[in-house]
Amino acid sequence: MKSEYSVIKEITPLSRRDCFYIVDRHKTEFTYPIHSHEEFELNFVANASGVKRIVGDSIEIIGEYDLVLIASDSLEHAWEQHQCVSKDIREITIQFSSDLFFPNYIEKNQFNSIRKMFELAQKGISFPIEAIMKIYHLLDKLANEQNGFYSVVNFLSILYELSLFCDDTKTLSSSSFAKVGVHSDSRRIYKIKKYINDNYKDEIRLPVLADLAGMTPTAFSRFFKLRTGKLLSDYIIDIRLGYASRLLIDSKMSVSEICFESGFNNLSNFNRIFKKKKNCSPKQFRENYSKKKLVV
Repeated sequence: MKSEYSVIKEITPLSRRDCFYIVDRHKTEFTYPIHSHEEFELNFVANASGVKRIVGDSIEIIGEYDLVLIASDSLEHAWEQHQCVSKDIREITIQFSSDLFFPNYIEKNQFNSIRKMFELAQKGISFPIEAIMKIYHLLDKLANEQNGFYSVVNFLSILYELSLFCDDTKTLSSSSFAKVGVHSDSRRIYKIKKYINDNYKDEIRLPVLADLAGMTPTAFSRFFKLRTGKLLSDYIIDIRLGYASRLLIDSKMSVSEICFESGFNNLSNFNRIFKKKKNCSPKQFRENYSKKKLVV
């Protein structure tokens, strides 16, 4: 069942003859609803403590500074006023085409860190304050650069400097919500992740996964935590919550139906886990998206 709502599909001002589009705004509030667009986006916000940032199924309250990269043509996002009382918000938004680095170019060794950053940013990533301070002067310069060629060079420098902080970024949306395919440098981990993605609705047993990896359950649990940074149980829960979040906004199924459709077998447990992970109930999550969706 499809939802009665549709996220705005924004048509950006970026032309095919331009490398990127940049806008530097000073504003008193955020008013644009949840949306997506074909272009990648780097968004910087200052003096915006209390603003609610939505990227995929991630909903967070930001501090004074926020810098997010979204490298997906369909990942919903928005910044909402929420509890922000600042009357001097600065927002610098850079939108650029996914083919800015044509395929053969992005594969060059010198762009390894940028390529890795784009892969992470398919789910949206936020940068630490150290990264923001590192490139703030470059952003400010880019917003005022009049020479087209130098503005491109400056933009590439920004992307490169940010890519050096890849290991310190925070992934925002879950892969299952963002519809990002399974990727891993480890064939064992790839096999396990694919199995979980294909069977998240059913009971997933540790001995079965361990057998797929050719390991004992105890050894496999340690191996999975080492390679993914997550306990197996937490990873499975995150995958199921991603699918549940997607159903909450893309369907009119009841919360109870979504609970079981997403692989949870107890409604009260589903509600408890969802609220703990998302800081809101499934119903509130749906309402937060629905009230900001428009058909255009």
